[in-house]
Amino acid sequence: MRDPHAAPSDEPVGVATAIPSQDTPPAGVPTRGTTAAAGTSAAGAPPAPAPRRRRQWGAERPRPPLPAVTRPAAATATWWGGVAITVSGVAWLVYLVHTVLSQFIDEGVRDSRLLWQTVAYVVLMTALIFSSVMYLVARQGALYRSRTHVRAPRAEIDALLARTRPSLTVLVPSYREEPDVVRSTLLSAALQEYPGLRIVLLLDDPPNPTDPAAAASLAGCRALPGEVMDLLREPYDRVSSSLVVHEAAAVRGGAATTDAVRSLAIDYSWAAGWLDDRAAAQPRTTHVDDFMADQVLAGLAEDLRTTARALFAALDEGADVPAERLAQLCRRLVWTFGVEITSFERKQYANLPHDANKAMNLNAYLGLMGTSVTPRETRIGTVLRPSDHEDAVLVPDSDFVLTLDADSVLLREYCLRLVHHMLVPGNERVAVIQTPYSAFRGAPTRLERIAGATTDIQHIVHQGLTHFDATFWVGANAVIRKRALDDIVEISYVGSQEVRRYVQDRTVIEDTESSIDLAAAGWTLHNYPERLSYSATPPDFGSLVVQRARWANGGLLILPKFLRHVRQARKAGQRVPRTAVALRVTYMASISWASLGLVFLLVFPFDSQLLSPILLTAALPYFLAMAADFHQLGYKRTDVLRVYAFNLVLLAVNLGGTLKSLQQAAAKSKIAFARTPKVANRTAAPALYVLAAYLIAGFSFATLAHDIRVENWYNAAFAAFNGVLTTYAVVAFMGLRNSLVDMVLGAWHWIRVPVRPKQPAAAPPPAGDLDWEAVLYYGPDRTGELARRAASAVSTLPPTRRGDTRARQR
Repeated sequence: MRDPHAAPSDEPVGVATAIPSQDTPPAGVPTRGTTAAAGTSAAGAPPAPAPRRRRQWGAERPRPPLPAVTRPAAATATWWGGVAITVSGVAWLVYLVHTVLSQFIDEGVRDSRLLWQTVAYVVLMTALIFSSVMYLVARQGALYRSRTHVRAPRAEIDALLARTRPSLTVLVPSYREEPDVVRSTLLSAALQEYPGLRIVLLLDDPPNPTDPAAAASLAGCRALPGEVMDLLREPYDRVSSSLVVHEAAAVRGGAATTDAVRSLAIDYSWAAGWLDDRAAAQPRTTHVDDFMADQVLAGLAEDLRTTARALFAALDEGADVPAERLAQLCRRLVWTFGVEITSFERKQYANLPHDANKAMNLNAYLGLMGTSVTPRETRIGTVLRPSDHEDAVLVPDSDFVLTLDADSVLLREYCLRLVHHMLVPGNERVAVIQTPYSAFRGAPTRLERIAGATTDIQHIVHQGLTHFDATFWVGANAVIRKRALDDIVEISYVGSQEVRRYVQDRTVIEDTESSIDLAAAGWTLHNYPERLSYSATPPDFGSLVVQRARWANGGLLILPKFLRHVRQARKAGQRVPRTAVALRVTYMASISWASLGLVFLLVFPFDSQLLSPILLTAALPYFLAMAADFHQLGYKRTDVLRVYAFNLVLLAVNLGGTLKSLQQAAAKSKIAFARTPKVANRTAAPALYVLAAYLIAGFSFATLAHDIRVENWYNAAFAAFNGVLTTYAVVAFMGLRNSLVDMVLGAWHWIRVPVRPKQPAAAPPPAGDLDWEAVLYYGPDRTGELARRAASAVSTLPPTRRGDTRARQR
């Protein structure tokens, strides 16, 4: 068995450790055994801990996360879920018959204005009620799945993985993330109990930053692979030394000796103590740090300690422990601490795509997997060329790929259980398996608490989508079958360079579009019904705007592709359930129609004859069901009202994402991926989005005053409801002071035009000099003339290479 913590040998282990970096010594990124010890800086002094964010009044108190396995739903819960769907549908039909059709039958069509209002109102309310019913349907599927899920025994998982040993590579795309954030992600991935695990940190920062803070952050991230491996070296060396003995005993068969059982129990106890020490040393500046210490490190320690107690109990009873099972338990320790971690920076190489999005960061490395390359210096910079020379670097391929956002954390057994499910007979066509991420508990701000509540609600929705075969890939974390990615790869060419696009980058929700591509290729996707992954939630309104604007963009662009897939599948005789189609259409487009519908309801004075208490009856099951879900998730039932207020202040953000999708469709263009900021204090929000929240509140109260004067009581109640909740959201989530500051800063930046410093012109080269490098690289006739003119004598780097050509092939 190869020691993942050994010093680098002549055999290349990955691009990052064997290819020299342009701005570092030839060793490239920090290699194993050359970095500072964990938790120390390069100078040897421990980094100063950042101050902990002050907890707001009304924020969430520190509390443990929900259990990994959801409690099975009671039969009454599923029955009431069905009643909620029925009540919503029947109430909507009653409204159509009682309020709309009877009105036209009794009075006829006398007023064309009322006719158009009726049509518009019915369409809008149908879309909104349809969205609420789809939520009820999805949660019903989640309830059914919670009743049928059975956890596979750990012994069966260990036995299957020991026989098959499928390879797994973890890809962690990172763009300008803080080293402390990335370190937690890498450590949680490194402690996965998986054989031969490889982790590659895909750094996408500019490789030569001029800003000192950015340079320090990049240097810290580059040092992380070696730092984490150095941290795990001690426990790995201890537990791996006895594996050969246990493997030999397993081959002989029979029961293990008491000495072997005692030795392994001591190893488990020691490993648990070592993890406890790491948990105690973990800096605790955020609630994410608390989670890392208590759930990842201390949680794994408790699992190992429990196993040690079981082994000691077997010794006390004189029981026979099979040697094969003891070997499995020893492998577990070795798999837990044995990992290979490297890093890779695509922007170091001129021939790789540099598109500003996460998808192409992943695609650049996926396209290299399974190939041997050699770095070559050219006129345009360093490039990677395929090579079979002895100094070529082999980028290992793998059976499975785990994509993991740099701000996400995995719990123990994530990789084991998800890969095991992929290996079970009957799941050969499962391309993507994931556990939709949950929010870290103990949010210090009111906004983060409610944003986390919506994240946990989405976990329920995604579990229900799988019940109806309507799963979407959620990009924060997922295990992907590499063969499925090879099946949907699109190959394009920029000049003579090949660009492989495994994950679509046409939109910033790349995982959603790739889900449709996989379905069209005959693959399926699966949400594993447990909570094994967690991801950060924006703590302030400015960073939330960046995240939700990205989520709201792209769904309308992907919808036509999905509808084409449905038509083609049905023409081919394949069964595409209507429920799955409805759920997927809702997932992609409901943000758009719900935002537009709510705007019309807020600003347009619909005739009072169209309003009816029956509509409230149709919507009530949605709010009651969500309130019950919040209670089950550990939140308050009244948080359903706070979420409504939360969505009101995000209305302009969602509309902006919808309009950006339409702009992209018209221009046939792509937009840059916007990373969610993670700062110690807060991120300033765009002034227009802040102003929009104030306008919604002001307009709602103005409408309330008008409706009271004309005695339009239903409209008045709706306006008062929206006005009060929007005002609450402005105060509780945005903050009066912060929102005013953001609007003032936005106005100042709008009227202030920065003056760009003039760049000194480069001195022209002597006339007539021949740029022999340009001639040999570009050719003698690059611009139609011999490269003798001064303009070509000084050749500058070409624009950043982009993989946006449309000359594609499958």
